[in-house]
Amino acid sequence: MLRWAVMRAVAMRVGRLGLAVLLLVTACSSPPPPGTLIIAVESAPMTLDPRLATDAYSERITQLLYGSLVRVDAAFHVVPELALSWTQPDPLTYRFMLRRGVLFHDGRELTAEDVRYTFDSILDPPTASPYRSIYGMIDRVSVLGPYEIEFHLSKPHAPFLVNLVRGIVPAHLAAQRDEFARHPVGSGPFRLVRWVSDERVELAAFDHYYAGAPAIDGVTVRIIPDETIRLLELQKGTIDLIQNAVTSELLPPLKASGRFQVVTSPSATYTYLGMNLRDPPLADVRVRRAIALAIDRPSIIRTLLGGLAEAAAGLLPPAHWAYEPDVARYDHDPETARRLLDEAGLTDPDGAGPKPRLRLTFDTSQNELARRIAEVIQQQLAQVGIEMTIRSHEWGAFYADIKAGRFQLYTLSWVGVVEPDLYYEIFHSSSRPPNGSNRNGYVNPVADRLLEQGRQAAAPEARRAVYRDVQRIVANDLPYVSLWYPENVVVLSNRVKGFVPSPSGDWLGLARVTLRRP
Repeated sequence: MLRWAVMRAVAMRVGRLGLAVLLLVTACSSPPPPGTLIIAVESAPMTLDPRLATDAYSERITQLLYGSLVRVDAAFHVVPELALSWTQPDPLTYRFMLRRGVLFHDGRELTAEDVRYTFDSILDPPTASPYRSIYGMIDRVSVLGPYEIEFHLSKPHAPFLVNLVRGIVPAHLAAQRDEFARHPVGSGPFRLVRWVSDERVELAAFDHYYAGAPAIDGVTVRIIPDETIRLLELQKGTIDLIQNAVTSELLPPLKASGRFQVVTSPSATYTYLGMNLRDPPLADVRVRRAIALAIDRPSIIRTLLGGLAEAAAGLLPPAHWAYEPDVARYDHDPETARRLLDEAGLTDPDGAGPKPRLRLTFDTSQNELARRIAEVIQQQLAQVGIEMTIRSHEWGAFYADIKAGRFQLYTLSWVGVVEPDLYYEIFHSSSRPPNGSNRNGYVNPVADRLLEQGRQAAAPEARRAVYRDVQRIVANDLPYVSLWYPENVVVLSNRVKGFVPSPSGDWLGLARVTLRRP
């Protein structure tokens, strides 16, 4: 039943010849090794160096390869990892005691010198780390002993602990950046075996992991951009896990088959429409608001996401401690959208005729769902007189264009939204690449001052008040159109036991899963 449900959906998309080819491909696939868990993802990681990783799959894989001083748990609390404990003698000083006996994958012990090197190298301009601005308040890092390290800040920085979730690299290897990029070595639960660009990443369990070796032999991440191939490989039994990469319409037959577990849970992911504020028409806030009002988010959530998302009004989800509900909202209103375009001087040139008020380009990846969402947005913008041309790129080229500011419109997601200081990373005027992720060119001096205050305020109530105002300003200026908070949707083969999805979408739970052997 499942096989034919999947093949019927595939046939609708690729046609008879394409289906025959796909069936031939999956017929030749072999089952995975008994002790190795196989994950299918849509796009390849850009890097396996945690100092440089910004895309979701680079982040998820590096979290398996490296340990960090602290982690954020499922309740968004900062908890120890490589650090046993920490103290704060004064507002500008953080002192950490490290675990003893933590080994890198090459057998060398991790010490305070590796921690110092990691953060010094991020701050070193030649490294070109996108996280340099996040750690810009670090005045110096002092090694007090092999297992004791102290961070001295130039000014109070409230999100400092959360920002220490960054993989620690070995000082004796990572200085050779090119070589380290090809052969990364960390201290996490899995070590790198092989990385075949745009094809797969093979990891093996690290037997000397400080928290105990994983129960499985390894993890292979297969890069399969085409959803239909991913699904056919899944039903063939050559894939064990797909996360947030299955069209909602196929979840019921997958679940009904009895061969798979379909697990949904709340996520800390935020999906948005980005706009280039340096582009003349998009520099006008009335045009940006018209675009927001033209998009029918509930309809997209219902028809393309299977209802597995919640419409968003801002970066922070409603359950977050700093979430502010009283912000400008842009419910679907084509009539008001057309009026705003008129006010912006973009009047309809031929009334009910075919000529558009405005032409824009929309960049997206080759992900099937992303393309379908783009097509619906294209139709909805056309109803208010905006002609949108869709440009679909291979993931690496798409992401490179976004980081370089070569776009008018695009959609992406922020994964693992935990700390409201992310607003600084995205919207402060100093956070333009390579010093941050203000790719849209947003500038607001009032927002800048508030974001700087939010970094220095210590009391939770004071921070909440600052970010309340930030959320209101950003919602009014609209550098992003907030789309939705998607749920985590994980499809697992029945041989996988004990995987618990994380709100951030990370794969750290893989260190604790088991696999049913044949």
